[in-house]
Amino acid sequence: MMNDPTGEDLTPDMTTPLTQCTREVRRWRAGAVSAEVDCLAEEVPVALEYNGIAHAVMLATPSDLEDFAIGFSLTEGIVDSARDIYAIDVESGANGVTLKVQLATGAFVALKVRRRALAGRTGCGLCGTESLDEVMRTPARVRSGASFDPAVFDQAFMALSARQNLQRSTGATHAAAWMRADGQLILVREDVGRHNALDKLAGAMARNSIDVAHGAVLVTSRASYEMVLKTAALGAGVLAAVSGPTALAGRLAESAGLTLLGFVRTGSLVIYTHPHRLRIAGSPHSPA
Repeated sequence: MMNDPTGEDLTPDMTTPLTQCTREVRRWRAGAVSAEVDCLAEEVPVALEYNGIAHAVMLATPSDLEDFAIGFSLTEGIVDSARDIYAIDVESGANGVTLKVQLATGAFVALKVRRRALAGRTGCGLCGTESLDEVMRTPARVRSGASFDPAVFDQAFMALSARQNLQRSTGATHAAAWMRADGQLILVREDVGRHNALDKLAGAMARNSIDVAHGAVLVTSRASYEMVLKTAALGAGVLAAVSGPTALAGRLAESAGLTLLGFVRTGSLVIYTHPHRLRIAGSPHSPA
């Protein structure tokens, strides 16, 4: 049970409950077959309940689940602040994990009003949404004044790769990270789902009272509409991805005031929106 949603814990919980298992496999290589033992990432149903009412079920990696509950609640607009969450109970069962979240009265009343128009949400980000207006909601415009040397992004992604322990052993997970404006990687969270990894990161930042606007969010996936929506909702000024964005994600980033970067590689990246947050010599968009 978590009684203090803002308690400090910068270290990912990748040990309990079990996040991976082993399986005997056959590997074919160069015409020959060998018996080996491989590691597989665990994926379990995770149900979210608010004040005793079921809200959503996602498939997720069973780690950092309190971070996930807080981050999902924030990025989905269920709460405005982690302080609206009074407690979280993590209950493991034979069929999965239930996160029992206790909300402040005002937040719960607002959620009940919202549920009249929604059938529920799932880990795909948009499934279960009944209203087009709900799907295409626009977050408050990002006001982050942080600026970045472009060179720090590929350095941060290299540091991120070294900290993806579950990905290194299973090859089946995504990661989301928060980087300070000076390029220092502060927080990393992993999950089989890219949205879940970002929600876990959001929750970890909230618990540690990190001002998201003073840094950038990094993801090891494509920059989809939902990833842009969640990042903008947090107030981060930059979302950087190893892959490219969708057209819809680019339009949302433009309207939300979010700097969107893709294809971050050694010595290169692509700037899709709001280049003014990158300090590029001779660029008319660079900060003075």
